[in-house]
Amino acid sequence: MSEQEPLTTRPDATTQETLSAQAVRLLAEHCPDALGAVLGGSAGRGQARPTSDLDLAVLLPGSASSRREVIRHEGRPAELFLHTLDDLPGAFARDRSLRRGTLLFVYAQGVPLLDPQGHVARARANARALLAAGPIPLTPAERERSRYVLTCWLDDLLDTPRAERYEQLATADHLLREAAHLLTAHHGAWTGIGRWLPRRLLTADPELGEALLRGHRTVAEHADPAPLATAAEKVLELAGGPLREGYVQLH
Repeated sequence: MSEQEPLTTRPDATTQETLSAQAVRLLAEHCPDALGAVLGGSAGRGQARPTSDLDLAVLLPGSASSRREVIRHEGRPAELFLHTLDDLPGAFARDRSLRRGTLLFVYAQGVPLLDPQGHVARARANARALLAAGPIPLTPAERERSRYVLTCWLDDLLDTPRAERYEQLATADHLLREAAHLLTAHHGAWTGIGRWLPRRLLTADPELGEALLRGHRTVAEHADPAPLATAAEKVLELAGGPLREGYVQLH
């Protein structure tokens, strides 16, 4: 999908050139009035698989409407992040508040395809500055909520019998996501979902992130919750400890 970060796979320049050319043709057909465009994702890195989609950030004139659109072009799916110049700063701000930086990574690390007036260059510089500044920190209430939720999932994981494999696996999944959310926030780092969760987690904290991921795998392979529980407890210690009685959520 659209989030980006350098991976260990060596970029394929030929593949990147081919997909860049395909993306240029897509722009000419579907976005002829585009003011600029960036190819992101695995296609922009030269690491696309045969079924990878094209992630394209496109700048539009003010008369257009900002939107996210999925199409198919020349047999390949393409996800378009379409924004007017006026709407792009707000989109960057929303991206930062969500703490995943999806659009920011596309602009900052993608391959410029079209930029006759320098709009893309300025957007890329802004995106890089915002990425360097990091995501919006959790508010005290959000942090307390995350501590409480992670504590609940930890208690549920330890309370689930090994024989209840479906329940154990579902609980472990939720615990990993919440622990990643809290740990990346503790480090002021970007988070992610799906396959980007382990990538961002390991970037934020290689040692504890690895412990969480190995613990999750141990639950899946051996029905043993102990390593994951130990790693989650360490995350909670960083955030102020488990939170159970005394927690209040205001509405």
